[in-house]
Amino acid sequence: MTSNETKETIKKIFTDYLEKKGHRKTPERYAILDEIYNINGHFDVEALYILMKRQNYRVSRATIYNTIELLIDCNLVVKHQFGKNMSQFEKAYHCIQHDHLIDIDTGAVIEFCDPRIQEIINTACEINGFIPSYHSLYIYGRKKELPEKRKKFY
Repeated sequence: MTSNETKETIKKIFTDYLEKKGHRKTPERYAILDEIYNINGHFDVEALYILMKRQNYRVSRATIYNTIELLIDCNLVVKHQFGKNMSQFEKAYHCIQHDHLIDIDTGAVIEFCDPRIQEIINTACEINGFIPSYHSLYIYGRKKELPEKRKKFY
């Protein structure tokens, strides 16, 4: 699916959702959707707000927050809480399955993909007659110190 096809599909999904729920279809909401799908990786509301201001969009932080909540509800955006007080988001439509390692000292997030995880999910769902919508896996820990970086105490 090309980028233009994806954008048309997500726009249709969002339009259908807004109509079904009785929400207004504003240019600002579609601009926010478009910008989110131009971002690779995670983002927070403040970064999205600054990005849109730099491009001369007239949107408030409240409009961004409210639109993201709608996008989460219609499964076009996923929300992450990586242990900090600030939420991170990422696009959810046709995104490659990935999971997260979170460094509890630095807050750094490393994405990884291991097909064995998807196999486990598929098997568990099949056995239990469950239809998955999405999954998220967060592993919290610390990076190992390399031997040459360990402090010597003697």
